[in-house]
Amino acid sequence: MAIKRIDDIHATLAIKRAMEVGRDEYLNYMTFQSNDRPLFTEIFGPLLGLKEEWVEQGASPGELDFSAFRYRRAMDGYVPVNTGWIGGCEEEILEETDEYIISRDRMGRRMKLIKAAATLPLPMEYPVRNMDDWLKVKQHYEFSEERFGEGWEKAAREHLQAGRVVTVCIPGGFDEPRQLMGEEGLCIAYYEQPELVHDILQTIGDTAMKVLDRVSAAVGVDQLFVHEDMAGKSGPLAGPKQVAEFIRPYYRRVWDMLRDRGTRLFSQDSDGNMNAVIPAFLDAGINLMYPMEPAAGMDIVKVRETYGKKLAFMGGIDKHVIRRSKDEIVAELEYKIPPMVRSGGCVLGLDHRIPNGTPLDNYRFYMQKAWEIMDREMNG
Repeated sequence: MAIKRIDDIHATLAIKRAMEVGRDEYLNYMTFQSNDRPLFTEIFGPLLGLKEEWVEQGASPGELDFSAFRYRRAMDGYVPVNTGWIGGCEEEILEETDEYIISRDRMGRRMKLIKAAATLPLPMEYPVRNMDDWLKVKQHYEFSEERFGEGWEKAAREHLQAGRVVTVCIPGGFDEPRQLMGEEGLCIAYYEQPELVHDILQTIGDTAMKVLDRVSAAVGVDQLFVHEDMAGKSGPLAGPKQVAEFIRPYYRRVWDMLRDRGTRLFSQDSDGNMNAVIPAFLDAGINLMYPMEPAAGMDIVKVRETYGKKLAFMGGIDKHVIRRSKDEIVAELEYKIPPMVRSGGCVLGLDHRIPNGTPLDNYRFYMQKAWEIMDREMNG
């Protein structure tokens, strides 16, 4: 049975996005070369159930797909090449109830999605416990011509001509081994099987270098993107020592090549409290982080005071505040927006999906007040 239900869940959360800012303005703004007008976005959109709540509160079609709201953002143009896992099992649904879906993914893992609370399934098992297990699946990360999507070069040039930010991706230095081993397995392996972790990242790095060398030789790349999601409220699951020993060499191989060819942004997506590892990731080449979750201790005002122009970011506005009073919304925006407008290098926005229980009227007020403050600061 082909997986359709999970895709349907994501489709219900989709929002319409437009490109209000071209790549040159975006790249100059995010690298602190210019600061003419602030940038503002909705990064992820709503959580499951919020659109239904807003329908009951009188939302218009444009409010439900977010096209009715005013943003200033660039559009990423992803180059259709693959630097991660390739091949494997055909994905299938194994079991579905009213509460959950159990599926098998291309890595052969059984995955469980809780329908009412999640948009991504979580693994129930992992394929790699030791070097022997890794050698059985290593082929899925090795280089082959299959990694280049049909018409990849044409697509990249079309992104460039359309003013999109030409973007390529690599697997996470923490996230990809975690997908293979699980969080506990990976964290133990840092100490008990370091050669295994090194070989995983060396293999992924070799492939990423071969793929992105060809891409960047043919078309200018603006942004390198990596997904990590390696932290919770109490901090990251890998510390500065592990970042320096395992992740930095992998990142720097790819980033140094692309940077030398003109790539300007190295963007990392990680939820949670990343404060403890920001210096280590700056040393690894990262210069843009998001979504900067306040509830996890990420304060963009303090981060900017600490790191200045070394680090740009996106997000940073507390998504939970817009469920509270309008006075609290104003306080949050007055604290965050003025210093970001003055310093630049920040696409302001909520720090993750809009939570259930957010009144539509509060979101309207949030949008109105955010622009009121941005316009005031820009023209003041």
